[in-house]
Amino acid sequence: MLNFTIHTTTEIIFGRGIEEQIGPKLKEIGAHRVLVHFGGSSARSSGLLDRVEQSLFHAGLSFIEFGGVEPNPKVSMVRKGIALCQREGIDFILAVGGGSVIDSAKGIGMGVATGRDPWEFASTGTAPDKTLPVATVLTLAASGSESSNSCVLTNEETREKRGITSQTNRPRISFLNPENTFSVSKFQTGCGIVDIMMHTLERYLTPAGGESDITDRIAEGLMIATRDAGRRAIADPNDYEARATLMWAGSISHNDYTGCGRTRLFPVHKLEHELSAFRDEIAHGAGLSVLFPAWAMYEMKNDIPRFAQLANRVFGVEMDFTCPERTAREGILTMKRFFEEIGMPVHLPQLGIKPADYETLAGNTVRTVNGPVKSYTPLDKDAILAIYRLAE
Repeated sequence: MLNFTIHTTTEIIFGRGIEEQIGPKLKEIGAHRVLVHFGGSSARSSGLLDRVEQSLFHAGLSFIEFGGVEPNPKVSMVRKGIALCQREGIDFILAVGGGSVIDSAKGIGMGVATGRDPWEFASTGTAPDKTLPVATVLTLAASGSESSNSCVLTNEETREKRGITSQTNRPRISFLNPENTFSVSKFQTGCGIVDIMMHTLERYLTPAGGESDITDRIAEGLMIATRDAGRRAIADPNDYEARATLMWAGSISHNDYTGCGRTRLFPVHKLEHELSAFRDEIAHGAGLSVLFPAWAMYEMKNDIPRFAQLANRVFGVEMDFTCPERTAREGILTMKRFFEEIGMPVHLPQLGIKPADYETLAGNTVRTVNGPVKSYTPLDKDAILAIYRLAE
C-alpha cells in the first residue's frame, strides 16, 4: 500500500425530506445571498426547486436563480454565472441537479473567488487556491461531484473537455435525498451506474499500490452493491433502497475512499472526455461503457492477477488457477454483458463514432494530456487507435 493523504471535508445530509434543512444549514455556515444554480425545467416541474427556495426564504436568505446548465457543462455558462455573481454580490452557490450542474457551480465559485477565468486552470493543469462556498442538492447518482475534489468543464469553442482538481472544489455541504432521483430515466440511471463503477474501477485497476486488501474490499463491496442496486433501480425506478444505495455509492466512489494507497491515473476517463467533447450528445456514462471493456482487454495482459481478482470477487467468475487469463477475460466480458443488460452501449458505432473519426480523436487525446495517456502502459496514438478497434 502506497502512502496517501485523504481529505474529505464535505458534510453529507442524507435521507427523505431533508430539503427543509437547506436554508438553516446554509445560514449556519455563513451564507447571506445565494445563487441557486440548476439545469432545465425538471428541477421546477418536480417541485424540488420550490421546496429548496422556500427553505432559503424561511431562513431569511436572499437568492437569485441561474438555470440552463447543459450536459457536459460549458465554460461559457460558467463565465455568465461569474459575471452574475459579481454583479449581484453573491457569497454562496447552491447547485440543484446532477454532476453537470455541480461542476458548473464549482467553476463559477473558483472564478468569482480567484478573479481568473476557470479555463485557465483547466488548460494549464493548475489548481485554484480558493472558491466561493458551494452546496449541492443532488438529483442524479453518478458523478460523485457532490463530495469530490474534481470539476470537469467543456470549452465548446475549442471542443475540449478538461478537468480541474483541487481540494477547494469539495462542496461545503451536500443534501442527498434518494427520492429526488425517482424520475431519472432508465438511460440516465444506467449512465450513472456505469460512472459510479468506473470511478472505483479506475482506482482499482492501476499499475501500483502493492497489497491493499482493505481498500480492495471496500472497492469490491461498492461495485457489487452498485451492480445489484442498479438492476433493481432499472426494474423499479421508485425503489427507495436501491436509489439510496446508488446515491451513497456515487459519493463514496469519487471521494477517494475506494482508492486509498493506490495510484490514480483515470486513463479511461481521459479517453472518454475526448468522445463527449467531440460529440456533445454523448453521455459520459455511455462513453465509459463503450471504452472501458476495450481498454481492459488491451491492458489486461499487464496485470492478469488483478483483472482475474476483479472477475472472481465482483463478477462471480470461477477462478481458473491454471490459466488466470481466462478468468480475467471472462470478467471483462461479464461486465460488458451487464452494461448491455442495463441498456448501455458497448460499441463505438452506437455512439455515432465512425472509423474516420479515430485519427482525430486519438490525436486530440494525446494533445490534451500533453503526451501519452498514463495507464499500465503509456497510451500513445497507436495504442488509443487499437483500443478504438477493440470497441467497435
